[in-house]
Amino acid sequence: MGEKESWEVIVIGGGPAGSTVARYIAEGGCEVLVIDGRDPIGTPLQCGELVPTNEEMNRLCPDVPDIDDLLQTPPSAISRRTSEMYLVPPSGKPLRYPFEGFMLNRVVHDEALVELAKLKGAEYLVDSRVDSIEGNSVKLRDGRIFNAKVIVGAGGHNDPLRKSFWDESGLKIPVKFVLMDGDFGDAVELHFGSMAPGGYAWMFPKNEGANIGVGIQNKFSKGKNLNDLTTDFVSRYEGEIAFTGAGSLPMSGTIKTFVKGNYVLVGDSAGMVLPSNGAGITIAMIGGRIAGQVISEHLKNGVALSEYETRWNKQMGKVMRNSKRSFILGSYILRLPDWIINLVFNRFTKPFVWRAITCRNLFFLF
Repeated sequence: MGEKESWEVIVIGGGPAGSTVARYIAEGGCEVLVIDGRDPIGTPLQCGELVPTNEEMNRLCPDVPDIDDLLQTPPSAISRRTSEMYLVPPSGKPLRYPFEGFMLNRVVHDEALVELAKLKGAEYLVDSRVDSIEGNSVKLRDGRIFNAKVIVGAGGHNDPLRKSFWDESGLKIPVKFVLMDGDFGDAVELHFGSMAPGGYAWMFPKNEGANIGVGIQNKFSKGKNLNDLTTDFVSRYEGEIAFTGAGSLPMSGTIKTFVKGNYVLVGDSAGMVLPSNGAGITIAMIGGRIAGQVISEHLKNGVALSEYETRWNKQMGKVMRNSKRSFILGSYILRLPDWIINLVFNRFTKPFVWRAITCRNLFFLF
């Protein structure tokens, strides 16, 4: 890529949110540059790698149109297809639910999203970290400066645009996980109780192994250390650990506003993670498509950037509100003693628990 300094749009961060924004901006006929500090994009791994199938996404987010156009997961990025989800209390007696999902090879998945964006005309600048943003200018740590009419922050919970121009705080759940070799079946497991105070532990099976980890709310941990909790939970499974990773999930729901002037936030930087289940990859892509379409319409036809928030609320507002309510209720329940949590997970509460996890109204079972 030549050293072109002026762009219609600059996107900071090339993960699922950033690459999706860039894809739809370019599809709309606008010039867009994605700047990312990683090379290759997608490393290091920082998540559980589980996403619902498109059919499950249609059920989870019924107001989101054209899921198949948005979520184009190539076979090469799918490590394993899952068929069941087990929600496991401390007793070890799971509630079992049908659940169709994909366990990803996250690096391959993110690289595929980059290629989709490039096919539409987006350009990328990798191994380049943003130092500061001022006005329409983005300054890199190496001193180079790029200019754009619209700047998008898609750099996750440490996004430099959000850190500089938004002062809204939110709950972040630290997570730690391993990739373990072995055969762990086809069922996704979510574990609740004292092994993951205020959060959950997981075992997500892959083709030749599993992604196993723990996420907690520190304020409920009673002095327990995330490293020790993760070690204890991982020791329940037998296999060789091939990789250890860590990250953080924003769990407060979306922030109050995604747009300030010509600045736009999307993905984790905008809080686009479902609090009740931690889903973020596909949710970030939904936000990314809306943002990309609105930005291109803004540049071409003068559509207000605030239309991004309007469309997000129409497509995802109900799901996000239900998820946040379930998370608040769950946070109260999941800090109770294990014996009470065992009582909560029973055949009578089974439909309510599933509705909470899948972001639906808890009290309408039809």
